[in-house]
Amino acid sequence: MYDLIGDIHGHAAELEALLVKLGYQLDGPCYRHESRRVIFLGDLVDRGPQQRRVLEIVRPMFESGSALAVMGNHEFNAIAYFTADGEGGHLRARNDKNTRQHQAFLDEFADDQAIWADTIEWFKKLPLWLELDGLRVVHACWDRSSIEQISRDYRGQTGLPESLLVESSRRGTWQFKAVETLLKGKEVPLPDGAYFHDKDGTRRNEIRVRWWTGGRTYRDIYMGPPSATAEIPDEAIVQDHMVEYGPEEKPVFLGHYWMEGEPAPLAPNIACLDYSVAKPGGRLVAYRWNGEKVINPSSYVSQIKM
Repeated sequence: MYDLIGDIHGHAAELEALLVKLGYQLDGPCYRHESRRVIFLGDLVDRGPQQRRVLEIVRPMFESGSALAVMGNHEFNAIAYFTADGEGGHLRARNDKNTRQHQAFLDEFADDQAIWADTIEWFKKLPLWLELDGLRVVHACWDRSSIEQISRDYRGQTGLPESLLVESSRRGTWQFKAVETLLKGKEVPLPDGAYFHDKDGTRRNEIRVRWWTGGRTYRDIYMGPPSATAEIPDEAIVQDHMVEYGPEEKPVFLGHYWMEGEPAPLAPNIACLDYSVAKPGGRLVAYRWNGEKVINPSSYVSQIKM
């Protein structure tokens, strides 16, 4: 059985406290449980104060088989920021905005470029999704068409192969759209002139959406911190935002969305476990899965931000 853990964002103290709550014990360099395994939902890094320590916890668990993990958009960004594009730049531009978002991670590796490079190589081994017996895991959106296309064109390759990394870093390619959807979710533009401010205070004119459900207005389908809801126009939506995920499907577990409040299912078979541990009052959340087909609200376990 599995314990799924949401976005950690460099908060090692909360992670260790949560692992202890879940019954894991430190065995040498690795936390283990006698009968369970962790699945990390991505976004291990950026924002928090203990990013290398988080990786010192997660990576031995992954490599020893005590845990599984999927890639988050922050791991993808770290890989692209590190990787040269062959034209004198990098796959993710090292401009002020991107560097600022990534600075806490960079600072922790400033004195050891070799460990930084090794960490990036390990990030490339993380799968974009997991299809397991009885459940599914992806960082943001279980988009069957994206998964099928990547599986077909990159058959037999695991993690993030170099060709997929390059193509998914280039706007306009099908690979870019597919990886963006899996790691960041479906996004739609707001009507002309409309905008909102995201969790970092950045002005945006596209919203992440509740891709598994219908809705009449932009506000109906908005997926993100409730504190921004009032800025979302309550106007009829004109774009197609849906990804088919019916109630008969396996339960799917997500991170990414900076939820607030008490953990609760998004749908009977959809759970987001990102509850904003990097924000004051946030929490690191786990879900104890025991084979059920319907998300059990009593199976959430959380650790308040210290």
